[in-house]
Amino acid sequence: MAKLVPGVGNQGGFRYSGSPRRRNVRVAVLYTTGDQPDWPDSLDPQTGTFTYYGDNRSPGHELHDTSRCGNLLLRDVFAASHETPEQRAALPPFLLFEKAGPTGRAVRFRGLLAPGGPALTSDDELQAVWRTTRGQRFQNYRARFTVLDVAAVSRTWLRHLLHDGDPLQGDCPEVWQAWVQARSYSPLTAPATTVIRSREEQLPADPKGTAILEAIRGHFGGREHDFEFCAVALWRMMAPATGQCDVTRRSRDGGRDAIGQYHLGPPRDRIAIDFALEAKCYGPGNAVGVREGSRLISRLRHRNFGVLVTTSYFNRQLQEEIREDQHPIALVCGQDIVDILRQHGYTTKQSVRTWLAQQFPVSDRLSRRS
Repeated sequence: MAKLVPGVGNQGGFRYSGSPRRRNVRVAVLYTTGDQPDWPDSLDPQTGTFTYYGDNRSPGHELHDTSRCGNLLLRDVFAASHETPEQRAALPPFLLFEKAGPTGRAVRFRGLLAPGGPALTSDDELQAVWRTTRGQRFQNYRARFTVLDVAAVSRTWLRHLLHDGDPLQGDCPEVWQAWVQARSYSPLTAPATTVIRSREEQLPADPKGTAILEAIRGHFGGREHDFEFCAVALWRMMAPATGQCDVTRRSRDGGRDAIGQYHLGPPRDRIAIDFALEAKCYGPGNAVGVREGSRLISRLRHRNFGVLVTTSYFNRQLQEEIREDQHPIALVCGQDIVDILRQHGYTTKQSVRTWLAQQFPVSDRLSRRS
């Protein structure tokens, strides 16, 4: 890495030239391995939003008291990003690199990052989140950046920055100039293509993720229909604009385990789109297929959409039918469930069990189902 960007070093998630404590960082590198499930860094290619977790990843330290001062850098950069163009000009551009393979030291450049995003509030951009490890609670940052629409970053500009040159000169990308001058974002977006996920892509490969799904299946063992309440809660985590959502009675569900509304528009003048949800609490060897999917498809009305949630995976035939026929159905598999729970702080089997016991106690759910 230091050969690509001189002076930033070769260790840690935060690599930079300068000092966060002296506030003179000229260039910063964010490096992600993508293999830390408790801290799921993620890039959304459809919006250009990159989510990165800070470097206070274990208990025993205050939020900003880390050896690499990464959280200190995040705090100061995001605060200054809302100030004047002159103050933004003094901020370091962030370069995103990720590990290119399971072994070796090869890295892949993913883009030039600007703090924040066009659709994010200041509260959403940088948040201090709580985690619990070995019974000890501590805080870390969750930061959101935008990958700017520039194909390559010139080494001429990097050398210019490293030698204290004018940050808007020396082959500076136009998208960075626009962000500095007006906090204008030009995200690098990649429209979605038809994606058919394999079984391996839909189920967690790591033991902790597998244990999380086992905790869910175990909690609803013998009463799989009650998983429908949990599926609604998981969907709310993924789609916060979800409004009223009612779980139907078994004898009256008409092919829908739950019906609800998703809200669009400003708070004072919102419109509601109806949706239907189906939930399948299946084991990892039991795929959701065309039979289950057809049941939901047949119940969708005009201008409605569907949500199909499973603790297992969807077979290829069902995915192809839904995508090729353009049915408006969101498919939520086991890996998606693990990802959203981790994003909300439920990163261990025990924390998920506690959440399940609090939100979906056995007696309460059975009485509501009667």
